[in-house]
Parts: sequence; C-alpha cells; structure tokens
Amino acid sequence: MNFFADPRPWRWVLVAMLVPLAFVAFWPSPIDRPVQSDLARLLKFLHSHGIPKWFNYKFVEASANVALFVPVGAVASMAFPAKRWWQVGAFGLIVSGCMELGQLLFLDNRFASPLDLVTNTGGAVIGALLASAVLKRLRARRLVSGGPVESKNSSS
Repeated sequence: MNFFADPRPWRWVLVAMLVPLAFVAFWPSPIDRPVQSDLARLLKFLHSHGIPKWFNYKFVEASANVALFVPVGAVASMAFPAKRWWQVGAFGLIVSGCMELGQLLFLDNRFASPLDLVTNTGGAVIGALLASAVLKRLRARRLVSGGPVESKNSSS
C-alpha cells in the first residue's frame, strides 16, 4: 500500500506534531523573547538597506504563525483524506483557539490574540490546499505512467 494513501501513519504524525506545538503555545514566556533584540537589529539593518517599513516585527510574527500551521494543515489533510480544506481549516481554528484560550487563562506573560487565530487558521488552510494539490499531481502522474491510482483525497 502506498504510504501517502494510508491515513493511519499520518494520524500518528499529526499527534506527534501537536505535542511540540503545545510546548510552543504554553511556554511561560513568548517563545521569541531570547531573539527579540537580534530580530530588531536585523529588521533595522534591512530597513536601512531598502526593505519596506511594513516588513516589521508584527509581519514577521504573523508570518511565523502561518508557517507554524502549514505543516499541521498538510498533515491533517493526509490524516483525514475525506475532509475538505475548510474542514481542515476549522481544525486549525480549534487547535489555535485552544492555544489562545490556554494562554489567556493560564499564562500571565503570554497574550491571547485574535490575529493569531486568523494567521494560524490561514496556515492550516494553506497546508491543506498544498497537500491536496500535491496529491492530485501525484495521482495525475500515476495515470499518465499507467501505475495504480490510490484512493482520491477530497480535500479540495
């Protein structure tokens, strides 16, 4: 059986991914605190060399949140191939909502943010769409080469 077609290993991968994600979410202080001054210096350098001012800390933080959830969306899409992209996005929203709620209720040095909900969910959707596109392309290649075609992923 093709590894990509069997959702069972992907479900274990998804669980394994959620553990370090929980560590990042529930770390007592912002996870980027040790590198904030270095990031500020780098951004100042980039701005002095022509990078636009909108490329700032908030942009980097939002981009990092999106990037953090792209693999979650891709793996969730592989783990539950019958789910559509928006259902995987809803999963990302639920995971993000739990993280933000936990930060709000239990962590004094962390800040729950509606923007984090949006960026995390967006990352999960992007990951689901990318996984769906890759699987469609792999299936198309198998059809052209005459190889066996695995079950269809209906994430799109």
